[in-house]
Amino acid sequence: MIEVSNLSKTYKTGKETVTALSNINLSIRKGDIFGIIGFSGAGKSTLIRCLNRLEEPDTGRIVIGDTVITDLDDKELRLARRKIGMIFQHFNLLDSQTVFQNVAFPLSVAGHPKPYIREKVRALLALVGLEDKENVYPSMLSGGQKQRVGIARALVNDPDVLLSDEATSSLDPQTTYSILELLQDINAKLNLTIVLITHELDVLQHVCDRMAVIEYGSIAETGTVDKLFLQPESHTARRFVSIIDYYRDKRSIIEGFGAGI
Repeated sequence: MIEVSNLSKTYKTGKETVTALSNINLSIRKGDIFGIIGFSGAGKSTLIRCLNRLEEPDTGRIVIGDTVITDLDDKELRLARRKIGMIFQHFNLLDSQTVFQNVAFPLSVAGHPKPYIREKVRALLALVGLEDKENVYPSMLSGGQKQRVGIARALVNDPDVLLSDEATSSLDPQTTYSILELLQDINAKLNLTIVLITHELDVLQHVCDRMAVIEYGSIAETGTVDKLFLQPESHTARRFVSIIDYYRDKRSIIEGFGAGI
């Protein structure tokens, strides 16, 4: 479904050149929820933004379905992006527009008729559990509700792929898991391929089957989530697992004291 070959990306900062991605190779199967994990600055946001060319790679090839994304001109890319939904960490909602108008925005820009827009938007609001919020403004919503609006908007063009750029990192744990369960439900109902980047390993453990670890702009390892927990190979993966083990042990001790042990 998604094939990334020899992908590299650099940035120029003054006289220096910073390598964000180096020779990335990745294969993601259709219908997967695929996780990409790394610490801050590892290159994961750059990688996911290269998939729809919000960031332009320097070299390499990206194929989504039957489309070679890296070969498209500007007009072709605009059309291809309609089938690549994206949800963002900070929601990117229009504060002056209602929930309905935010979700409808891509369809309105594309010139779809109002009856089609109304039916489509209401169906998506029902899917994300916000059917009673269509006339509400973003300022009146919780963080989790705002992200649900962002998800509905990302789905409005019936995409084949959904990219999630740290979509749960600003949410509390309970809300995070409700959003992850929503993504699982969408994946099952729509057979949608989801690429999810995060710096929270427990997020990937909750929803992903397969994943990649990125460190210093390179893919350090790929495989199943279970394999990464049981047999981490890269320095980054071992650090993530040790952090989770530490906090689980700490929580167990606290709960033990609370039980009178």
